[in-house]
Amino acid sequence: MTVAAPVHDQLKRQMGLADAVVMGLGAMIGAGVFVAFGPAAQAAGSGLMVGLVLAAGVAYCNATSSARLAALYPESGGTYVYGQRRLGEFWGYLAGWAFVVGKTASCAAIALTVGSYAWPQHAHLVAVAAVVALTALNYFGVQKAIWATRGIVAFTLAVLILVVVVCVVGAPSSRPGLDIPGGWSVRGTLQAAGLLFFAFAGYARIATLGEEVRDPKITIPRAIPLALGITLVVYVAVAAAALFVLGPAKLASSAAPLADAIRVTDFGSLAPIVRVGAACAALGSLLALILGVSRTSFAMARDGHLPRRLAVVHPRYRVPYRTELILGAVVAILAATVDVRSAIGFSSFGVLTYYGIANASASTLSTTEHRPWPPLPILGMLGCAVLAFSLPLSSILPGLVVLILGAAAYAITKRFASSRPPAPARQ
Repeated sequence: MTVAAPVHDQLKRQMGLADAVVMGLGAMIGAGVFVAFGPAAQAAGSGLMVGLVLAAGVAYCNATSSARLAALYPESGGTYVYGQRRLGEFWGYLAGWAFVVGKTASCAAIALTVGSYAWPQHAHLVAVAAVVALTALNYFGVQKAIWATRGIVAFTLAVLILVVVVCVVGAPSSRPGLDIPGGWSVRGTLQAAGLLFFAFAGYARIATLGEEVRDPKITIPRAIPLALGITLVVYVAVAAAALFVLGPAKLASSAAPLADAIRVTDFGSLAPIVRVGAACAALGSLLALILGVSRTSFAMARDGHLPRRLAVVHPRYRVPYRTELILGAVVAILAATVDVRSAIGFSSFGVLTYYGIANASASTLSTTEHRPWPPLPILGMLGCAVLAFSLPLSSILPGLVVLILGAAAYAITKRFASSRPPAPARQ
């Protein structure tokens, strides 16, 4: 027989539908939209839009699976929880491990992105300041984070709308064609889809915050597809605008494609606004990501897969404050000392592993548990596998190493588990 978790171990449900959608948008419409189209165009060439549609298709399958599971298990942890409940403890642990380790490095990388846009000469200093500020904001409750995310999302969307309008209205008379030397290949398009997929992956933040959502059985299944749909519309418009003025070849060689797209129009003086928008979007991504990693870590600590001292909820603010403070400290140290932007390829591989386990979990749902249309989880699993192994070898190998290390840590932990008191059972 299972019993509910003690009240002092539970988080406070205070997020409605609009709040959940905003958190999803804050995670998805982040720094990636300002930089991801360049590498994706380099891989796909004129097949960029096909890659974007493929990424969105896999994201839709994953989102549907995650939404159904989140409604059934409205707890912190996302796929870490679903894998345990549907596939067994190991698979949930592996999903949580891949997410926490990979996304901790991603947090540091995004923090450095903030610094690079805001003050390039002191990027590390700005990165640390951003991590400290957002950690403090999260410490005082998720509602504070929601208010900040609303402002960030609104400003970022305004900048992206500006980019689209300027590219259409002020496009130069002599524009490049849509052809690129060498054309496009299936592998290149799949690789672009793998790179662009992570621009959509932020909807998982809604699921990982499931324990803080009001009426989660209704709110989460509505919030995830809404956030994903809005993001897809925005990304298609932005990608089309960038291709319209730059063409695939220039887009592929650009480190800051949206800023470069603005520069070649009749309104080139507006390019600095895009730089500010990118810094703001990176802050939004960092805020949502810190929330997601801290909640997954909290769930793993509550189950004994991380030190149980981390599974303590603040008596007033109802947040896992120890997890947040330690995560903030680790990310700040990484952001201050290491340039991790070029060393987090395993994060991409890990996220696809995470969603592959989510789809596998959804495939076990019964009709009475409101399972998705049966082919969707299967397509999601296949899509995650194809995109993961279409990534560059420099991303696949570190990802496999991280998963192997996680499995080894799990085996060692299980071997000594008998010396620990059992965790209280939860519904």
